[in-house]
Amino acid sequence: MLELALKARRGSFHLEVECRLASDWTVVFGPSGAGKSTLLRLLAGLDKAVRSDAATGKISLDGQVLTETARGVWCKPGRRHTSLVAQQPSLFPHLSIEANVAYGLGSLDSTIRATRVAEMLELVDAMDLIKRRPQDLSGGQAQRIALARALAPGPRLLLLDEPFSALDGIASDALIGRLQTWARVNRVQTVLATHDATDAFSTGAEVALLREGRLVAQGPATEVLQAERERIALRLMST
Repeated sequence: MLELALKARRGSFHLEVECRLASDWTVVFGPSGAGKSTLLRLLAGLDKAVRSDAATGKISLDGQVLTETARGVWCKPGRRHTSLVAQQPSLFPHLSIEANVAYGLGSLDSTIRATRVAEMLELVDAMDLIKRRPQDLSGGQAQRIALARALAPGPRLLLLDEPFSALDGIASDALIGRLQTWARVNRVQTVLATHDATDAFSTGAEVALLREGRLVAQGPATEVLQAERERIALRLMST
């Protein structure tokens, strides 16, 4: 279970979220500017990347404190075992795809490392890209590789910030389905930030609804996003 009590300020934007995420797959849903990316970056411990003018709070996973404030400074009591996959993949351009995915596996034996890389590439359906370079990839391919690299070290908490935006609907649904199965088998708690309600409905996810930096609702997608479902239905009927 992920427990968080966060307050952060970024210029004129204020984020204040306090909740418990008990589901193994949670969708943080909200429009652009709601604070989804800010929330995920704080969960990942990237408060400097968020450029928060002020940030306070505490984050714990299964009872272990990941991050909290002490004297106004974010501190990390232990290894986070957290991976964040952003919408824009940041692959190392000078490394092959194989080396990119293996980047966080330096402590493993070379044989085990190669096996892990192959498993992750198979999971994201990108084994055929193993010898390529990032500059040779399409946007969707790069997002697949960024996901494989994030999964390879075996995180306990996986944070996904609209990472499948460059994939078409069918490819995205297939990848999310495989990923959800993998996360469940490996007991990896996953938080997916999106403004696409289908990501919540298709996975039967628990939903945390975010608006203007505040958590306004939490629960099953069929309940929390009922208004969004009706909006989508009306839109389909009018086409």
